[in-house]
Amino acid sequence: MILITGGAGYIGSHTALSFLKSGAEVIIFDNLEKGHIETVRTLQKEGNLHFVKGDLRNYEDIKNVLKKFNNIDAVIHFAGYIEVEESVREPEKYYTNNVLGTKNLLNSMAEFNVKNIVFSSTCAVYGNPKYLPLDEKHPKKPVNPYGDTKLQIEKMLEEYDQNYEIKSVILRYFNAAGADSETKIGEWHNPETHLIPNILKSVLKEGRTFKLFGDDYDTPDGTCIRDYVNVEDMAKAHEKAYNYLKNNHVSEVFNIGTSGGYSIKEVFDTVENITGKKIHYEICARRQGDCAKLVADTTKSSNILGWKAERTLADSIKSAYKWEQKLEKLFN
Repeated sequence: MILITGGAGYIGSHTALSFLKSGAEVIIFDNLEKGHIETVRTLQKEGNLHFVKGDLRNYEDIKNVLKKFNNIDAVIHFAGYIEVEESVREPEKYYTNNVLGTKNLLNSMAEFNVKNIVFSSTCAVYGNPKYLPLDEKHPKKPVNPYGDTKLQIEKMLEEYDQNYEIKSVILRYFNAAGADSETKIGEWHNPETHLIPNILKSVLKEGRTFKLFGDDYDTPDGTCIRDYVNVEDMAKAHEKAYNYLKNNHVSEVFNIGTSGGYSIKEVFDTVENITGKKIHYEICARRQGDCAKLVADTTKSSNILGWKAERTLADSIKSAYKWEQKLEKLFN
């Protein structure tokens, strides 16, 4: 049995779907602040899924789950706030939710003898790159509270390994993209802060202009380059991480990316080719903290986990476009 915290959210729900398709019994624990009950209902049609509404900031909420379901093999931990700009404005909110929430989760795991956790971390723990592509040994100097909360959790996991023998696989994500290939679930944030869905929303709504933050970076076309990894590939990485923990009983850290990158203008071109629609954008000032290029070195995840990204940027945009069209029909 797999417990997925934040399983009603974007990457969490795709990971839940992947586990359900492989025949696993899954518990989703989510407060539905960012996730959606509609997503849970969709997932319940796919397999043996239990849903518990609760908040990691309340220790009794998560304690009761581990007390009730006493055969949990592992926790896949997604629950947390993820918006960089918001974390700069409201750091206390991020430290309380992300760090305190994870401490409550780990304490309950120690109390009920659950020994395996897969944690969704981020490339934001590295900060501004000293070299590229970024490997797991790169110095970790986050430049915003969001990245710092993830790094604090990584350090916490090291301590809980040493003191309580809770083994962890830390997955440092680069940029998640795409949706379920059957359009059952997809990216659904409110407000939406991620690049690809916002570009797609701009082409689906007449008169909407996309804001491009900076076109004077040190890149071939002046726009930021990022490593976009398909969310279904990410879900498979979590299954690989779970199996690694079961088979090896040791903690590890892996980058989850594609080892390649695309500029924002290259994303524009791909969107225009797929949708047949022109993107209207205005150039705005750079956002604080945005670096020119972030690309993963995924050698370690390939060699040790046996995982690599299989889907292309075009695959991700095609599935995301179908999902955005579905959302448009539902809410307009």
